[in-house]
Amino acid sequence: MQPARRWADGRVLREEAGSASLEFITAGVLLLVPLVYLVLVVSAVQAGSLGVEGAARQAGRVFVQAPTEAHARAAAERAIRVTLADYGLDPAEAQVAVTCRPDPSDCLSRRGFVTVELAAVVPLPFAPPVLGLDVALAVPVRAVATEQVSRFRAGP
Repeated sequence: MQPARRWADGRVLREEAGSASLEFITAGVLLLVPLVYLVLVVSAVQAGSLGVEGAARQAGRVFVQAPTEAHARAAAERAIRVTLADYGLDPAEAQVAVTCRPDPSDCLSRRGFVTVELAAVVPLPFAPPVLGLDVALAVPVRAVATEQVSRFRAGP
């Protein structure tokens, strides 16, 4: 048996064999779990914002290339629906506004501008649907895209 180790003033040092690994595991779990969740949240919000921005941009592009305004609105709605679904967002909950300049009544006038504003809500990962927490724990994202109608566009 080893003799007890002592400080210079005679106090006995205690043995702490095995407690470092337990402290490391406990501290590691307490720090790692929130860090992993933070990475998941940031990734979800980034993916959602990229999806909304891409949907707005693509909707503007297909809008200005359509032959009629009815076709343009249908193509923009389809582009938004497909793009948001690709990013895991619900297209039914997205809010879309299309505005036209300089003549709001004629969106496809030559050299006119079409602006598509899109707003959606990105749900946070693992948010429970109990007590409406999935709605309270969501991040709203918004994108605006403006495209110009070609000056060579066929039509009036």
